[in-house]
Amino acid sequence: MTMPTVLVVGSLHHDIMVEADHLPRRDETAVGRRWYPKFGGKGGNQAVAVARAGAPCRMFGAVGDDGFGAFLRQGLRAGGVEDRFVQTLPGVGSGMSVAILDARGDYAATIVSGANLKADPAALAAPDLWRDVGLLILQNEVSEALNLAAAREARARGVRCLLNAAPARELPADLAGLVDLLVVNAVEAEMMGAGAVRSLEEARAAAESLARRFPAAIVTAGSLGLAAAEGETGFALPAEKVRAVSSHGAGDTFIGTLAAGLVRGLDLRAAAGAASLAAARHVGGQAPG
Repeated sequence: MTMPTVLVVGSLHHDIMVEADHLPRRDETAVGRRWYPKFGGKGGNQAVAVARAGAPCRMFGAVGDDGFGAFLRQGLRAGGVEDRFVQTLPGVGSGMSVAILDARGDYAATIVSGANLKADPAALAAPDLWRDVGLLILQNEVSEALNLAAAREARARGVRCLLNAAPARELPADLAGLVDLLVVNAVEAEMMGAGAVRSLEEARAAAESLARRFPAAIVTAGSLGLAAAEGETGFALPAEKVRAVSSHGAGDTFIGTLAAGLVRGLDLRAAAGAASLAAARHVGGQAPG
């Protein structure tokens, strides 16, 4: 039996990574040690994480007709992600970001969305785009119109919709009603009215609060672990302890591995556990697997 495909509708960013001893404060010019280019964007990173976790993955998004766009397409293909539904938009710059990593592995980033906000929602109606798709992943680095169009197409086809509501922004009611699984971090959960998350117990309470608004919800709490709720059932899972090398991209590794587990038929607890382990290994600089 063929494993269902994960469709990622989302962002693609050419990341410029800068390593420095510390993150600059306001008005400070910090001196970095080195910089390097990196394939990124929440959508792109999550798509590659899906493929790395062993599930077929297809990407829908947009890049500009520029060198950054060519770099991003190559990154998708190298990561085993189907890219033929990624639009190339003339006269529009590809999305990019600048991220600073400090000596402790923490980071701060600024994104310029570019082509990510120009993808055509009408193109989501293409039947081939949805061939064998068993799960849709959305994030908040593309327009609300694109997310809503994708979620509507998924619902019409009986495809589950996972929304990683990051970066945090107000969630329209019509989109919220189409989400089957919400995944947020502690800050995002608090911003959605689920309360502060400073422990696994509070993470579970936040997940159970969000599960009253969505069929299922996961709240990730960094080094503490995660909590989830589906209907009346909630649980918490502590994180594996690792020596942090970099937290950059750990959330996207979590989402991609979670999605791959779900299309393989794992239940929410098992899929979340596998995703948590993959994210911890990412933070610790370990190879996937």
